[in-house]
Amino acid sequence: MLNRHLSPELGAALAAEMPRALQHILSRDSAEAPSALSRRGFLKITGGAGFALGFAPLAATAADAPEASAKGLKPFQQPVSFLRIAPDGTVTVLVNRLEFGQGVHTALPMILAEELDADWSRVRAELGSNDPAFVDPAFGLHMTGGSNSIKNSFMQYRELGARARAMLMGAAAARWNVGVATLRTEQGQVISADGRRAGYGELADAAMAQPVPEQVTLKNPKDFRLIGKPMDRLDSKAKSSGKQDFGIDVRLPGQLTAVIARPPVFGAKPRSVDDAAARAVRGVKAVLRVPLDRGAEGIAVIADGYWPAKMGREALKIDWDNSAVEKVDSAKQLAQYRQLARQDAPEHFKADMAPLAKAPHKIQAEFHFPYLAHAPMEPLNCTVQWQPEGATLWVGTQFPGVDGMAAAKVLGLKPEQVAVKVQMAGGGFGRRAVATSDFVTEACAVAKAARSAGIEAPIKTQWSREDDIHGGYYRPMHLHQAHLGFDKQGNVLAWDHVIVGQSIVSGTMFEGFMVKNGIDQTAVEGMKEPYPFPMRLRVHHPKLNVPVLWWRSVGSTHTAFVMETLVDEIARATKQDPVAYRLKMFGDKHPRHRAALELAVAQSGYGQRKLPAGRAFGVAVHESFDTVVAYVVEASVKKGQAVLHQVTAGVHCNLAVNPRTVEAQVQGAALMGLGMCLPGAAITLKDGVVEQGNFGDYVVPRITDMPAIAVHIVPSAEPPTGMGEPGLPPLAPAFANAVAKLTGKPQRQLPFKLA
Repeated sequence: MLNRHLSPELGAALAAEMPRALQHILSRDSAEAPSALSRRGFLKITGGAGFALGFAPLAATAADAPEASAKGLKPFQQPVSFLRIAPDGTVTVLVNRLEFGQGVHTALPMILAEELDADWSRVRAELGSNDPAFVDPAFGLHMTGGSNSIKNSFMQYRELGARARAMLMGAAAARWNVGVATLRTEQGQVISADGRRAGYGELADAAMAQPVPEQVTLKNPKDFRLIGKPMDRLDSKAKSSGKQDFGIDVRLPGQLTAVIARPPVFGAKPRSVDDAAARAVRGVKAVLRVPLDRGAEGIAVIADGYWPAKMGREALKIDWDNSAVEKVDSAKQLAQYRQLARQDAPEHFKADMAPLAKAPHKIQAEFHFPYLAHAPMEPLNCTVQWQPEGATLWVGTQFPGVDGMAAAKVLGLKPEQVAVKVQMAGGGFGRRAVATSDFVTEACAVAKAARSAGIEAPIKTQWSREDDIHGGYYRPMHLHQAHLGFDKQGNVLAWDHVIVGQSIVSGTMFEGFMVKNGIDQTAVEGMKEPYPFPMRLRVHHPKLNVPVLWWRSVGSTHTAFVMETLVDEIARATKQDPVAYRLKMFGDKHPRHRAALELAVAQSGYGQRKLPAGRAFGVAVHESFDTVVAYVVEASVKKGQAVLHQVTAGVHCNLAVNPRTVEAQVQGAALMGLGMCLPGAAITLKDGVVEQGNFGDYVVPRITDMPAIAVHIVPSAEPPTGMGEPGLPPLAPAFANAVAKLTGKPQRQLPFKLA
């Protein structure tokens, strides 16, 4: 059964790491009964209190819902907050996540509509807010991250649909004076035994006066009409036609636009400012000093549009004071990391390293990975309207609750006085989930400074592409050093490993939960498993003046590359087929890894067909966010550059709610993984200043880089696992393994270095 691992309380104990570690650590103590994170626990994590009620669907807010709350139902379990049914039968489903390309704007409505028995052609979707109903039901936090959306809300949205259906049937039974058991539903209608029909639209008002049932009977999966079927996305037409509005498109009456001159070195402040030329630019309304993230200060130029604000910023003459901040230099950083790797460090895995000295075969390898920018197509932005009764924010955010409370603190308001209206976002990859709420609080700081200057208009603070690339919160730079020994059968006898890299959670509200024994758990996810290798793993977390953050697939962006390229190297050194070697190492303990890899191998023709001259297969398999993705790729090397031609994916994500979305996520993640391999895909610093500024010098993959990709899903009826990120980690190592076969030289860094 689909729900055999999920409790009636919406599977709140699904603590499967977010990023892998964050999910695990935010979950409740295992001794407690499964439930959402308590309000006390949430306030402890976020350091704030309260929420703003931003929606009133079906003429009632979560707080005004029927007496069902007293019977044990929480706001996130009640249809009143998630469903609007118009008189014409149109069903609008409220989505409790940010939609920024991953497909939840369709998948979550599919799940609810399935149990509601709605007419899918009449289903629409809207994004939610920081209303308490829209928290993640497993953790009690407003968040989109860790590939959690479908996994954690699958049972929630099924039960919401089933409850609403029961209430509609109750309304019809009362209208016709018949027993509910004599009724059935189909395609947005309630149908009686004698053939009478009533559309959901005509029953909606009466239905919402019905008591909300606590317990509902869910469909047998064999009766699903929508779940598991490939469906077109509800937002695809608007996005493909250019009609979709994003956060950057918000337009309010009288709205102004602000851009900020930020210091070239993180944490610096202006020593002096000459703003005469900026104020002279037509359309500029004010030039104001504002506090920024991490103790920095900047100069905000507020104008009646983006272009005059940008021109005003360019006209500023600023003398920056960098004397009190560290100036990181990439040329020196690698040497510093190497020196640190030789020192003692906390251990994550402990194993006896004595067999290493006498191992017949050995590998010593060093890997390094650069800082990476998130570089979403829509740069960061946030619109703030501050009125006497409170403030409203329009922003594409992964953390609307956290951001709302951070905004309240800046504006001097109570948290319940701040409404966050989540906007469609053009990408993010983690950059819109920042513990410091940096781009939101700076927008509020601009609004606050503007009000002090007599400006009360709504203000959109908008980043440029260059601001985004320069703006920090990168995937950290990492150094790995591995020393391993194995026998002629490929059995690893000892594996000594050290990782050096900044912690992404130290100094944040998650530190107390996610740092264990001095080790950030996100830095080590993906190490060792699923292989039976005796490993000693030590970790150093240096502190540097470069803001860092999770990046799509988090620690697996580097750990998967290290593990899967070294596994291949062991297979080559012992003259074993890399697929056969992996399957031997899995044994019978990792059936999902085996199934994903065997599916990719079978569909790719690996071992069954001869490749054209100059091409080679590469293989990798990795689990992240409870999903296993295996790749078999075909690659070549032309004129000193590695070229990826074909990718075949085997995916084990348990039940695929919308196979079309799974396919799209794997395609996008694979392309992003390929991007890590391309020359120029790195953020570097010189004297504290980021050297890259736009897509001309920070390489991202383009359509011409896209290989042919075939995605195959392992059939399963088990509860869905994460899908937004798992397609990324194994791509780069599979590509690298193919290149190693062609060149005889293993790749030890990203981006690739063939010469």
